[in-house]
Parts: sequence; C-alpha cells; structure tokens
Amino acid sequence: MISRIDHVAIAVRDYPKALDFFTKLMDPATGAADTEGELGFFWQVLTVGDLSRLELLAPSAEKSFLDSFLAEKQGGVHHITLQTADIEACRRRLDDLGIGYFGYNAEKQDWKELFIHPREAFGVLLQIAEFPAEKYLPKEKRLAGHRRWRIESTEKGGRLTLAHPGGGLVEVDLDRQEIEAMSAELRSLL
Repeated sequence: MISRIDHVAIAVRDYPKALDFFTKLMDPATGAADTEGELGFFWQVLTVGDLSRLELLAPSAEKSFLDSFLAEKQGGVHHITLQTADIEACRRRLDDLGIGYFGYNAEKQDWKELFIHPREAFGVLLQIAEFPAEKYLPKEKRLAGHRRWRIESTEKGGRLTLAHPGGGLVEVDLDRQEIEAMSAELRSLL
C-alpha cells in the first residue's frame, strides 16, 4: 500500500527566512515549486542528498488554509507525505481497515491524494499520494532521457548511477574487480 515516505512538509510564516535557514543548514537542491491560488499558499520542494526531501509551505494570500495552523507559531511540521503506487487500492484498504480519511482527490493525472486526520494518526497529518516522484526533483537529481542507469569511468574503476523508483539518484563506486564480477553476472542473464 505505501511505497515510501516521500517528504516532510514544514509550514512557515516567513518563507525567505526559512529558505535561507534550510539552505545554509543542508545545501539542498531546489526542486518543483508552485502557488496554489485557491488555497492561498506557496510550496517549494528541497532535495537533500540523493533521496531526502523537505517541502516548505507558506501563505501566499491574505486568506490561506495555513492561517489556523500558523495562528500561534512561526512554523512547524504540517504533514508527512507517503507515496503509494495506487491511490484507489489504498483507499479501499483504508476502508477495509476502518481508518478514516478525507480530501480524496483523484482528478489530476500527476497527483492523486487523500489525507488521514491527526486524530486517527496519533497527532500527525498524513497525506497519501500517487504521483511520479521524478517530476518534483531538480534536473541534477534525475538521469537525462528517462534512462534508468548511467556508467562513468573513474580512476579506480567506475561509477554506476541508478535512478531510484522513488525519485533521485543512487551512486555506487566500483573497483575493477567489482566491475568484472558484475559484468559476468549480467552476461549470465542473457
């Protein structure tokens, strides 16, 4: 049902200050960003290392859905997003388990979601979503041309870079012996 934890969303009142802080702290790559006018907020994905992501949320209009959350604080963890390969199967499973949810939306091609209220999930708002993770990554965290791997020569052997199904890249440095062994194993598959 759940493939992985995709990101932790942090709602902030002062987006420039928060972006500056997290940039200094983690040196992230900035990924997708957008303003959701109807709900009055802006979001920005920050990618750290190869697979870790934060999402900053900030009000973008006078009336934002974040207003009540930020009423008595400057910011805080707003929700955790869990990725699923099939939102409809997830919804059926939640129904079977008697776990309440709200905000089910499967209208968009690239983002289908539902939420589990904090009272159901021990104080944490959970967002469960079906989406292509690579779409939300910065270009430097994706392989060009929808490739799934890249091989580069290094001084000691080579570097194998793989596209992770959850988005991001995984790099493995191999010495010459490991390359020979891997080559033999791959040839045995043919």
